[in-house]
Amino acid sequence: MQVTEKNSSGLARELNVVIPATSFEKRVETRLNEIGQQVRLPGFRPGKVPLKLLRTRFGQSARGEILESTINESTQAAIAEKALKPAMQPKVELVTFEEGKDLEFSIKLEVLPEITAADITGVELTRPTAPVTDEELGKAMDEIVQGRRTTEVVSEKRGAKKGDAVVADFVGTIDGVEFEGGKAQGATIEIGSGQFIPGFEDQLIGAKAGETATVKVNFPDDYGVKTLAGKAAEFKVDVKELRTFKAPELDDEFAKQMGDADLAALKTRLNGFLQSNHDATSRLRMKRQLLDKLADGHSFPVPQGMVDIEFESIWRQMEQVMKNGQLDQEDIGKSEDELKTEYRSIAERRVRLGLLLSDIGQKNGVLVSQDDLTRALTQEAMRYPGQEQAIFQFYQSNPQALEALRAPIFEEKVVDFIFTKAKVTDQTVSLEELNRDPDEDEAPAAEAEPKKKAKAKKAKDAE
Repeated sequence: MQVTEKNSSGLARELNVVIPATSFEKRVETRLNEIGQQVRLPGFRPGKVPLKLLRTRFGQSARGEILESTINESTQAAIAEKALKPAMQPKVELVTFEEGKDLEFSIKLEVLPEITAADITGVELTRPTAPVTDEELGKAMDEIVQGRRTTEVVSEKRGAKKGDAVVADFVGTIDGVEFEGGKAQGATIEIGSGQFIPGFEDQLIGAKAGETATVKVNFPDDYGVKTLAGKAAEFKVDVKELRTFKAPELDDEFAKQMGDADLAALKTRLNGFLQSNHDATSRLRMKRQLLDKLADGHSFPVPQGMVDIEFESIWRQMEQVMKNGQLDQEDIGKSEDELKTEYRSIAERRVRLGLLLSDIGQKNGVLVSQDDLTRALTQEAMRYPGQEQAIFQFYQSNPQALEALRAPIFEEKVVDFIFTKAKVTDQTVSLEELNRDPDEDEAPAAEAEPKKKAKAKKAKDAE
């Protein structure tokens, strides 16, 4: 085998591989002899079929089989000979494949860049911490109580008031025509809950059981269903009954119904749950800081093939967003080319960060254990009740899917590793400050890149 490097530009490489005809034909002959040991042809015993006849009957398929195996083996050998580290699956193109002539093909690939990671022990991060307040715990307890409320029919002949529940059938129309999703039977409408279109619930105040009310509303301009957004609608509401809510007493008995020993135990469990949510948000904020610092401190080239794949994934989502009319305010009015340029820079950032984290993880011995993978696989399978076994089998027989499951686990473990090495300063903040978008507090001059769609560019990187 002769391997020649034809092109070397940036991360792109092109190799030319030549396999001598004698070597290739010898492999074809060996394969034909193997076939001859197995095939049964009239007039010949197995293993006694003449090579000439085998070549006539099976030569084409044998050559195709040997071509595929030769290219696969030779590609791996050529890459190893040149000590290349492919970023993606190489592309192979046949140059010459004729009987009696040398087999020649080219290998086009991009290699992984050489990465010199900055000293992670010098990274300074601020960890925002928000302890659970009595007010927050109280609101959470109230939400639990509200969620366990029961209703009872109002026996007296009175109109509905705020806080009541109206059980009704309704039909909505726009310009006299019913629209999809505007009809329901036996719907429970809590007046004052704000769960329906603005103005809908208020117009039922005073309605009595057995009456029919006409409700006129305007769908908000930003309503999720584009065909209804901004439209005026009219609903015919047949009130079937009026009900009031009854909340349970917040006491030890209630706590036992929730699975806790007493009220104090329920509060302790809920406090732990809330604090866990705070800590998860805190970690996300700190990871975002880390990714920003890593992105700002590294500018190595990235394989464009990887950027293409990442961009295509992002752009598919953007096409759906545009189709639904849900563009961010700052994107409205931009041309498709402008948006593509912007989101391609986002894709490049993500690829660069992914390669950098992978490099840090590999150089520091960060590993994904079988237990880590099993937990992730179990969680994935639980998303499909009744199909758990099929999900397990799919991942076990599909290495690429299993790698897609492993990759985010590895990234999180690398991030946690860096956290242990970085200089982390705790900062106590309020819950409001913890949940606020950091970009709201940042001056544009402090940004290393244009301040565009923090959620898409940075927060999504950290999720």
